[in-house]
Amino acid sequence: MIRPATVSDVPAILEIYRPYILETAYTFEYDVPSLPDFANRFETITAEFPWLVWEENGEILGYAYGERTFVRAAYQWAADLAIYLRPDAQGKGIGKALYTATEEILRRQGYFLCYGIVTSANAGSCAFHEALGYKNTAEFPRCGFKFGSWYGTVWYEKRLREGLPEASPAKWQDIDCEDLF
Repeated sequence: MIRPATVSDVPAILEIYRPYILETAYTFEYDVPSLPDFANRFETITAEFPWLVWEENGEILGYAYGERTFVRAAYQWAADLAIYLRPDAQGKGIGKALYTATEEILRRQGYFLCYGIVTSANAGSCAFHEALGYKNTAEFPRCGFKFGSWYGTVWYEKRLREGLPEASPAKWQDIDCEDLF
């Protein structure tokens, strides 16, 4: 049910993301990206990071991916996670399974920290992160404006490993993760 996303999944992934942009303040994007722009985003992210989907009966029900949190070299061991599910897929453990698999891939790549950046409009995501062991490490009140209101962000952090890095994180395609799918 969990598998790596492919470029052929991008239209279905974008359709899952579309209502979050147009109907919620869960993302601070205002406009739905064009399919070519979203495909480019997908290709850029998957060049280094995992992007996983949950598929049932040939339909994508949700997805999760990791990406770079900060651009400076000293931050290279931290990754930001994102997850979006179709409404009919929520509350079934799909989000937990996708997030857990993505975290494990990132850990195997050599990442030490994961962040979940959640808008204050999304109390369900705050509870989700806390249930998965993420700690609220920072809050930025009223930093995003959408639909005529100000919203904040909450930064959740989870440590994936301890110690010191031995090398820069590997690309996710270069590690063994077959046992996760």
